Amino acid sequence: MTSSLDLFSSYQLGSLKLSSRMMMAPMTRNRAGQGNVPTELMATYYEQRASAGLVVTEAAQVSLQGIGYPGTPGIHSDDQVAGWKRITAATHRRGGRIFLQLWHAGRISHPALQPSGALPVAPSAIAAEGEVFSFDGPQKFVTPRALEIAEIPEIVRAFAEGAQRAKAAGFDGVELHAANGYLVDQFLRDGTNKRTDAYGGGVSNRVRFLGEVTEAVAGVWGSDRVGVRLSPTGTFNTMSDSDPHKTFVHAASVLNDLKIGYLHVVEPVAEEPGPLGRVSPLMRARFRGTLVANGGYDLHTANAALATGDADMVSFGVLFLANPDLPIRFQRGGTQLNVPQKSSFYGGDHRGYTDYPSLEGA
Repeated sequence: MTSSLDLFSSYQLGSLKLSSRMMMAPMTRNRAGQGNVPTELMATYYEQRASAGLVVTEAAQVSLQGIGYPGTPGIHSDDQVAGWKRITAATHRRGGRIFLQLWHAGRISHPALQPSGALPVAPSAIAAEGEVFSFDGPQKFVTPRALEIAEIPEIVRAFAEGAQRAKAAGFDGVELHAANGYLVDQFLRDGTNKRTDAYGGGVSNRVRFLGEVTEAVAGVWGSDRVGVRLSPTGTFNTMSDSDPHKTFVHAASVLNDLKIGYLHVVEPVAEEPGPLGRVSPLMRARFRGTLVANGGYDLHTANAALATGDADMVSFGVLFLANPDLPIRFQRGGTQLNVPQKSSFYGGDHRGYTDYPSLEGA
């Protein structure tokens, strides 16, 4: 089945009317200030990109325990709320819509980043491979501490409190970061979850934490103002699952029952499908709400996904990073695009952050 819809069609996301089907994907930029407080420079960055149909911010940790990298913003203090208020006001001033991404890094952290030098936590005591960046430079990942079952409700509450603070900061909704090897994803996949209690073992138990956090956040916002991001085949942060089709189709069914606003699926468009094919079409069949596709899309592949009904919206990461006026550039054919400056992706000042020229400026 095909349609005439394209990226520039307006879209009704629950009670929100969006100007287009283009989403700015969440991207960590490591430019928060002291106390993980969002800065004026960050407000300029998001205001520049407010022409997206929906902006999703970089991940914001819901607690001190959730910190995974230096310079990442939080949503667990009053000062952080005040910082985010500048960002939501700037985005709304330009007519944009903006969601905050809620995050807990889990094992992708280090004692150097944790309160009192504690071990990072995870569903199971399994270390990721490689190094994490800390204030003291690169540090080898440590073996995390497996969460006690009695601690899990406390983390669920932290997500709900982060959602409440996001509302106080003036956001239009929130997205739960359940992808890319962070805490919620660590519970989902059997490569990182070896628990034998109610949160481990079979797929329904491994999806339990995702369901509880989503339900708690929806209790603050209403389900239609909540999105969830999943990465069924992603291997970043040493992630794996023995049967991603089974795991993530079940996750999609749980999220469908919770009637969330959208499901944001990261599955590279150019990736060679596994022996059972791509996971996202099976998730699409189980999830009846808005599906957002992500994974290296350009103007043409994005419009093709919309036309065939494979997705309702498409999110863009690096293209939005380097092109603050990406919708205008796409409307003019998408051939005049700034080159991303990879050396400034993470950390630094305005260079490679807020100084990318607009089409008019260029």
